[in-house]
Amino acid sequence: MGQIKSEEKVIGIPRAMSFYNNYPFYYGFFTDLGIKIVLSDITTKQTMSAGAGLVVTETCLPIKVYIGHILNLLSKGVDKIFVPSLQSIDHKIYNCSKIRGLPDLVRNVVKQPFTMIEATLDKSEKNQGLYEFLAEAVKPFGITDKALIKKASKAGWRCYNNFHVMSKSGMPYAKALSYALQGKVVISAKNKEYPIAVALVGHGYNIYDERVCMKIFDKLEKMDVKVCTTLQLSEEQLCEGISSLGNDKYWANEDEMTGTAGHFMKDNKIDGVITITAFGCGPDSLMIERITRRAKQFNKPLLNLTIDEQTGEAGFVTRLEAFVDMLFRKKRASIVNNISMSQVDSVYSPNIEYIETK
Repeated sequence: MGQIKSEEKVIGIPRAMSFYNNYPFYYGFFTDLGIKIVLSDITTKQTMSAGAGLVVTETCLPIKVYIGHILNLLSKGVDKIFVPSLQSIDHKIYNCSKIRGLPDLVRNVVKQPFTMIEATLDKSEKNQGLYEFLAEAVKPFGITDKALIKKASKAGWRCYNNFHVMSKSGMPYAKALSYALQGKVVISAKNKEYPIAVALVGHGYNIYDERVCMKIFDKLEKMDVKVCTTLQLSEEQLCEGISSLGNDKYWANEDEMTGTAGHFMKDNKIDGVITITAFGCGPDSLMIERITRRAKQFNKPLLNLTIDEQTGEAGFVTRLEAFVDMLFRKKRASIVNNISMSQVDSVYSPNIEYIETK
């Protein structure tokens, strides 16, 4: 990265946590206001180790990764880092305590000096909505004009919506993000047919961080498996998915878990469901329990994968391969069974009207 000029307006954004859901909006918003964004580098084993070294052992992997990304930005010379406190995304719809208290957690474990931009979004409280959140985010840069902030928010939504249009068409996450940041909307034709389709259920920071998820998308692609995620679903489908599991939405990121699982479990085109959760995540443990029970009722094969900084790739891949192999065998057995049944239904009837002539 080039040297940061002192007169530049620069904000550092960790490539972790809300980054995977909200970065298209952040990019459009900050860029429209002339604020340069510096991202932390992609997650590595060193990122995990550095973050894990500053927090207690019981802390979940996503937080350890987040702290590692804060340290990476500091090593780049970034002195203003965006650490939002996303309390509530809707009335009485809350994030987990670690996400809500993220600025306090960072403040207490990272002792290097820097300016933390800790904007708060809490739609369960008055005067802490989106525009207040955005105004708080740019105040350290001397930007207070409400008209400018509102205009920039529209640029943010434009980039965010473009990203989601491409994602819903089935475009891979990284490719859709790249096009959206360039201001492009590209809808590619779907050519490849897959014999097996699975739903990958998990939070964005667990399934789109390639180091955290062990590049699961690439592994499944090599196994000739189509992968469907939350990004292919509408808000209505996710809400309906939560209801289908007999649940009411409480957690802010429940769409990515019970909403996604609930929708795809009823989809006959989906052969199985794979969940990825971080070890020690309280909300996820509750949601996984409900998903597991409902998977049995829907007769949908389910693989639960739990990750932490010690997760070995060999065991991860072995479980994945075994699950996919089971799905292929189940599909073949179903096809053979259908063929057998069709043969049973067709009864032979001789032609009794045929008269042999001498």
